[in-house]
Amino acid sequence: IQAVGTLAGMQQRGGDTRLQVLSGSLPLDDVRLGDSIATNGVCLTVVGLPGDGYFADVSRETCALSTLGTLKPGSPLNLEKALTLNTPLGGHLVSGHVDGVGVVLERRQDARSIRFSIEAPADLARYVAHKGSICVDGVSLTVNGVDDNRFELNIVPHTVQQTIMAGYQPGGRVNLEVDMIARYLERLLLGRSAAETAPQGGVDLALLADSGFLDRYRSGGKR
Repeated sequence: IQAVGTLAGMQQRGGDTRLQVLSGSLPLDDVRLGDSIATNGVCLTVVGLPGDGYFADVSRETCALSTLGTLKPGSPLNLEKALTLNTPLGGHLVSGHVDGVGVVLERRQDARSIRFSIEAPADLARYVAHKGSICVDGVSLTVNGVDDNRFELNIVPHTVQQTIMAGYQPGGRVNLEVDMIARYLERLLLGRSAAETAPQGGVDLALLADSGFLDRYRSGGKR
């Protein structure tokens, strides 16, 4: 996250919503119309540059699949411009395509850090792994624990101070984007069946056995 901005206003336009964002300390001198800025983890296209921030249109689908549609003027926003080839990769690769909305279940102090327990939608739980990566409101984070569709995060003071996570409270809703590598891996493991209707349970032992992966593992294919 490069800066924390503020939602200045929301305008309804033919069923869609136009957001006005005050960019705060985020420099916009190199931003042009049509560029992308991740706003609470949602990749939005800049359609206006009034000088102190930007305008971006949000479709009904994006409002339904993220928290953007429920925000109120004055809400703080995590902001980040698009990654370039000469930008240091400080976390994992994130596309800005939110997969679902999670709910903050618990917040507790742990020394100087804050621990959060977050509930993910059931259909995303299989992509969340212990010590794996997940994106929460645009912040690249390490998963510290997993229990069914709940996962834990340990947020250090710097991250709390530089993002909107300081305001997280139980019951709050957050945008989630799972690790894209996990999604590609699942697709590859599906093999030929990927062109058919994907099984509801995703990748499981039965699918691995049908695809021959378990036989290769048992016969010495393990590395």
